[in-house]
Amino acid sequence: MKKSLLRAALLSTICFTFALLHGQSVATPADDPFLWLEESEGPRALAWAQAENERTLGSLESDPRYGRFYRDALTILQAKDRIPSVSLKRQGLENFWRDESHVRGIWRRTTLESYRGKDPRWETILDIDALALAENKNWVFEDRSCFGRRCLVKLSDGGKDAVSIREFDSEAKSFVANGFELPEGKQSVSWLDRDTVLVARDWGEGTTTEAGYPFVLKELKRAQPLDQAREVFRGQRTDLGIVPLVFGEGRINVAGVVRRINGSERQYVLFGPAGPIELDLPKKASIVGIASGRLLVKLDEDWIRSGDTSFKAGSMISYDLAEWKQDPLRAKPSVVFQPSGRQALSGVGRTKNFLVLTILDNVQCKAFVYRYDQGAWHATPVPLPKNATVSLSATSAQKDEMTFTVSNYVTPTSLWYFDAESKRLELLKTAPATFDASKHVVEQLEATSRDGTRIPYFLVRPRSARFDGSTPTLLYGYGGFQIPLLPSYEGALGRLWLEQGNAYVVANLRGGGEFGPPWHRAGQGATKQKTWDDFIAVADDLIRRKVTSPRRLGVIGGSQGGLVVGAAITQRPELFNAAIIRAPLFDMLRFTYLGAGASWTAEYGDPAIPEQREWIEAYSPYQMLVPGKTYPEPFIFTSTKDDRVHPAHGRKAAAKLAALGQPYFYFENIDGGHNTAANLIEYARRLALEYTYASRRLCPEPPEGAP
Repeated sequence: MKKSLLRAALLSTICFTFALLHGQSVATPADDPFLWLEESEGPRALAWAQAENERTLGSLESDPRYGRFYRDALTILQAKDRIPSVSLKRQGLENFWRDESHVRGIWRRTTLESYRGKDPRWETILDIDALALAENKNWVFEDRSCFGRRCLVKLSDGGKDAVSIREFDSEAKSFVANGFELPEGKQSVSWLDRDTVLVARDWGEGTTTEAGYPFVLKELKRAQPLDQAREVFRGQRTDLGIVPLVFGEGRINVAGVVRRINGSERQYVLFGPAGPIELDLPKKASIVGIASGRLLVKLDEDWIRSGDTSFKAGSMISYDLAEWKQDPLRAKPSVVFQPSGRQALSGVGRTKNFLVLTILDNVQCKAFVYRYDQGAWHATPVPLPKNATVSLSATSAQKDEMTFTVSNYVTPTSLWYFDAESKRLELLKTAPATFDASKHVVEQLEATSRDGTRIPYFLVRPRSARFDGSTPTLLYGYGGFQIPLLPSYEGALGRLWLEQGNAYVVANLRGGGEFGPPWHRAGQGATKQKTWDDFIAVADDLIRRKVTSPRRLGVIGGSQGGLVVGAAITQRPELFNAAIIRAPLFDMLRFTYLGAGASWTAEYGDPAIPEQREWIEAYSPYQMLVPGKTYPEPFIFTSTKDDRVHPAHGRKAAAKLAALGQPYFYFENIDGGHNTAANLIEYARRLALEYTYASRRLCPEPPEGAP
């Protein structure tokens, strides 16, 4: 059976090669011989993936570097002296932890006093390994949403975005008998009160969008069968999806729904006593919560309101909550934060009385606490270490406490506690160093893109670099969905790559969020090619500065970043000698039919619209793989259970490279979902494979007999 399937795959490859060599079009699905790879768990596709896995593992795992890389990566990932990240809850500090004894992880809690010590005393709330064993499931803990002691726990089978939701009592440490239980699906749920939830999910035929997300919201009572839930809102099938919205202050809750029209635009609808109320907000805006008795809204577009007030994209505005509740359509907003120059709002949080913001300024981060007093917001800086990425990691709803993580490429992460009322700052934890960073320096440099725009990037290089083009270098980028790439300490990267005398680069591309909404818009839709131009410009700049050379330069990226890498190696293959492509988008003429792709048309455009198809086809990596070019033997890594970016993107890229006679590596993890790894063991294997591949492609051969 297996041989017959592989023969069929080989025949498809031969036919495709014939079409290429004879000039036949392969841009349309009818001409694509690899459509069968779009069946996620089709027997033929799985047999093909298994054969590819055996070939790739046979080559990379036999490399003498692989075993050491795997052991080092696993040791770092499972280290017991890692900082346990915590959330500040009513009963103390909660943490989700994985190590060699807890592969799937444990949800646990402790007190602040105990956490301050070297060896905190933890109380287990839920053991996911024990649950998976008892239920014979490969459970991955995704999240929980709590109303007092009752929590709605999201569990994924193998790491998929689709989850099962079950009610759990965090004090009794057990699932609630006859509690809320929602079968697997792409769904979201919010507590309305102790016995009522709002649920957006697949309710049956015709209730999900083209992207596979729900557009029907229902109210579900405790012990009520799903088929008896009451519908409270219905969006449109062309939407991205909907999400229930519940927020408030004190005993008063406001309920509604966020209709996500596409990846950028939203419509907010409240459920008022007289019926639904559509809020007077721009479509590119998001309600982020309540602080100091004010409702907070983040703007991702300029907004001229009623002709007399204007707000800049990237601003945070607020409304008096009492005034807004009385009449949300007539309440008047005021500015909390407005960006200037190369600033951007990075993180947002709320405590009992304060608003907390982290703000980027030329990709350097600072934290502030804001309090509304006498008709104005007053900001106080939090005196955290400079020249590092400051991330708000937790806030308390009951007190004015918060924690921050502080990190950069060469300094181990530290965790800081801040009490906004007393202004007391305390260093709680510092992670141990996992690699020797003394031999490296970090520089922030700029490249000039094709249109003259300055593109910042971070270079982590050996102090002893000779600037003769000899330093093996990995260039990482993302550039999409308004997500910024910020400096952070990555132990495995340091041990497996930097310690070998190599360099690492992170490019801050247009399409990302490093400089707010305008930076995103500059690399979106019809201008998406600018993202690829920026990435290529950074590669050119590294070569111009003689940090590295095409022989020693590799590129790495995942998801949207995988598309960045795909565009780079098809547009300028001569610049690179390695390419690590994780869970990528690749066939951009088919992306709306694969996984959740239909939800990303706001980012890329819609290939079903001729004008938009034209600009997409001009860069789609799958179509840009053509005869006559030499590509840098990429390593493509996907997951069978990725229900966000379909594994067919990576599969078809590998199959087409094979048809062109081009070398490549391909590995498909069965579990893991979009993260391509369901646990720390699988993650360590992925890292070891990737850095073995990168070392083989970019580094000089080690002396014979060297470890």
